[in-house]
Amino acid sequence: MDQLFLSSLLGIFAALVPIANPIGAVPIFYSLTAPDSKAYRHRQARQTAINVVLVLVAFLLIGRLILSFFGISLGVLQIAGGLIVAHTAWEMVTAKQKLTDSEHQEAIDKEDISFTPMAIPIVSGPGAIGVVIGLSERSQGWMAYAGCLAGIVLFGTVLYLCLALGEPLIQAMGKNGIGALNRVLGFLILAIAVELIANGAIAFIRQSIPELLK
Repeated sequence: MDQLFLSSLLGIFAALVPIANPIGAVPIFYSLTAPDSKAYRHRQARQTAINVVLVLVAFLLIGRLILSFFGISLGVLQIAGGLIVAHTAWEMVTAKQKLTDSEHQEAIDKEDISFTPMAIPIVSGPGAIGVVIGLSERSQGWMAYAGCLAGIVLFGTVLYLCLALGEPLIQAMGKNGIGALNRVLGFLILAIAVELIANGAIAFIRQSIPELLK
């Protein structure tokens, strides 16, 4: 297997797992589908994974066009993405709900939750989209893009398995266990956010005021 393909696959998968947090989506998914049948939950899990893959692939393919159209540099995107990721991480650390009570009730009443709120904004939210756009800007050649596409599909597969098979995990860990896991993941994601902001600031300074880094 081509080394560039493999590194791109592993790179985007490793970046998405903590930020998109498929394990953290499990309790939300089961709370929204609690009154429904097991077959319905499996269909919704499959469609959620498909929607997440489609959203992320779309932003991977048009990421450069978006940056070019709005005149946004990669450094600025990294800083903005880092701030969004930091906000998400802080909500995880402080155990703040991703959905308000009114949004949660509206989602329960929806017949199809696979696109909203599950795919957007819970899983493929601004943080995940920002990371994908940033990786698309750095990808060089069709092999790198193919690796990124494969990494997104792999992430979608893991998400589907988490949602479809997550009920025993919730029962085994309980609310306290899930909450503790989310806090640990939130701390790690906060560290990733700091690194994104730092790298973005360096890239922005290097582009705008290169003499400062000499």
